[in-house]
Amino acid sequence: VSPAADPAVISPQDPTLLIGSSLVATCTVSADFPLKAEDLYWTLNGRRLPAASYTALGPSTLSVALARLNGSRQQSGDNLVCHSRDGGILAGSCLYVGLPPEKPVNISCWSKNMKDLTCKWAPGTEGETFLHTNYTLKYKRRWYGQDNTCQEYHTAGTYSCHIPEDLALFTPYEIWVEASNRLGVAVSDVVMLDILDVVTTDPPSDVHVSRVGDLEDQLSVRWSSPPALKDFLFQAKYQIQYRVEDSSEWKVVDDVGNQTSCRLAGLRPGTVYFVQVRCNPFSIYGSKKAGIWSDWSNPTAASTPRSERVACDPKGGEQNTTLRRELKQFFGWVKKHAYGCSNLGIKLYDQWRVWLQKSHKTRNQVGKEP
Repeated sequence: VSPAADPAVISPQDPTLLIGSSLVATCTVSADFPLKAEDLYWTLNGRRLPAASYTALGPSTLSVALARLNGSRQQSGDNLVCHSRDGGILAGSCLYVGLPPEKPVNISCWSKNMKDLTCKWAPGTEGETFLHTNYTLKYKRRWYGQDNTCQEYHTAGTYSCHIPEDLALFTPYEIWVEASNRLGVAVSDVVMLDILDVVTTDPPSDVHVSRVGDLEDQLSVRWSSPPALKDFLFQAKYQIQYRVEDSSEWKVVDDVGNQTSCRLAGLRPGTVYFVQVRCNPFSIYGSKKAGIWSDWSNPTAASTPRSERVACDPKGGEQNTTLRRELKQFFGWVKKHAYGCSNLGIKLYDQWRVWLQKSHKTRNQVGKEP
């Protein structure tokens, strides 16, 4: 036997079929191998197919009938294999069973430096489950220019592509996505946009949250503008959102405008708050659209001061009695040791406290003597 000879041939080889289709495949053994049709059997993905589905079409040819095929279990195809009686593999074929691609939807794009563009989209559903689907983002200037193909995929997720440069301003672009697999091609709707209308930035940086003196219900929030605002010479508006530490519900402050500080009021005393800020560029060289909100900044935490008010202190009466007694002692001492009001002051009070401590110490020592 020639070393290069194939033991057998399967037909059709690596077919692509729609879900629900039927297939009759044949395995024909080479004349160089002393095997007959009755010496053969079939497996699909490692499972032996029932003999009732076999038909001998000749001395060395055995067919198998597959009905109502389900979608491929793996995108690389299902393995249909022809074996000899001892389990040896004679030939194999891949069955690709699935659906044509569906039209990609929900195309959205944004630019972070007014020269680039990143776009993402949503794929079809079941079609991609069974057959590998390729996606191609294409774009061109409206009214003129040739089609261009995006090259940097998966930059912002599985279904995304990044165009790094060479995009023109003040020029509308047509953008679309083509999906293709072994059963066909599907094309999305065309999206038209101007780079100036889809500008966004990184989140605001250096977000600081601090207390406002001893005010129990307020926090001050400050942040820095994204560097792109200065580079592109456009303005931005900001939003703040905040939540209590033990809550997942955010409250949004959307009337911050273009200032880079804000005071949150009406907060709970002695409570930890998490705060985030985001940015939206607008009025970019006359663009009438509001741009795209950035991501939220990382959460920054701060706590409001704890309330010191006490509704009722049962020991307050005792404290007041002690205070009156000490004041009576103090003014009695002042009469003996001070001459005129000019000598009254904090130093005199400190001298009295020293005298009082010595007096208590003397009494305690006398009390210990026999």
